[in-house]
Amino acid sequence: MILTPKPNLAESSSNTESDIDLPAELDVQDGDYGDDEDGLAPIELELTPEACGQRLDKVISKLVPQFSRGRLQMWIDDGFVTVDGKVAKSTKDTVYGDEKIVILPQPAPEDEAFKPEAMELNIVYEDEHLIVINKPAGLVVHPGAGNWSGTLLNGLLHHCPQLSGVPRAGIVHRLDKDTSGLMVVGKTLPAQTDLVRQLAARTVKREYFALVWGTPRVSGTIDASMGRHPKDRIKMAVSNNFSAKPAITHYQLLASGDLERRPVSLVQCRLETGRTHQIRVHMMSIGFSLVGDVMYGKQHLASAFPRQALQARRLGLVHPATGEQCEWLVPLAEDFAELIARAGIEEPEQV
Repeated sequence: MILTPKPNLAESSSNTESDIDLPAELDVQDGDYGDDEDGLAPIELELTPEACGQRLDKVISKLVPQFSRGRLQMWIDDGFVTVDGKVAKSTKDTVYGDEKIVILPQPAPEDEAFKPEAMELNIVYEDEHLIVINKPAGLVVHPGAGNWSGTLLNGLLHHCPQLSGVPRAGIVHRLDKDTSGLMVVGKTLPAQTDLVRQLAARTVKREYFALVWGTPRVSGTIDASMGRHPKDRIKMAVSNNFSAKPAITHYQLLASGDLERRPVSLVQCRLETGRTHQIRVHMMSIGFSLVGDVMYGKQHLASAFPRQALQARRLGLVHPATGEQCEWLVPLAEDFAELIARAGIEEPEQV
């Protein structure tokens, strides 16, 4: 639901929250997500005697350096390379130096990443300047390795074609794939730029709900810098390394319950910073990992919930065009609501 813009938002604590790094370095002049019409015309090669005795993939990788050897090998294996009119049998075929080779380039998954895709978006609010979306768990925000399509960005480009002319399709912050909740997108370059500046200045209010194992004290602040995990580059960790970045999380205990005969607690989290996985890492660091978090949580309790129990519930910001203080609030996602009900916890009032 969307709440009427409220003038008293500035009286609240100024925070910004993101469970991945806040892109304060966003260069709004760099690139766009429009259609990429790279040519994929056949490439014809005529070998010379100098190639005699060499492997097919090695020869063509030298002649067409614009493509990686790995991609060329894939095209050979998939039948998109012919030698004297016949489909090449293997990347290890030996050439004699007088062959005619034809390569039929194929688009790589990443080449198709920034394409419009029809999908249902849960739009909480939209005007000519911005879109506020309630992202479901399971939806990846931005294309990347292993997720070159079906992302929120693809859906945004279909919903609002003008975003092809805005860097990153207007995206200014992200949520993890399995985190649900509110996100804001700038529909124009000025709107996006203003939102990025608000995020960098920590004046955007973002409030999360998380269900954690155990019972923390009533409230507290976790002030612990974070950086990449020293042994697992996919994970983040509390760190004193020189490259670690400041990270501050404020949390408040809302209610306690019981899940699988173990104590659990619903906590409200506000962040002054927006580091990768900040809530998950910080709560784990004080002994209260999130229910369902297989990366940072208790592996033997992973079956309790199929994702980390985390949702961006409230979003507040200054409208980039009107200057009004705006705030949006959404109820817990259905699966999250069912989880806390199973733990004997009532969903807090939306206030």
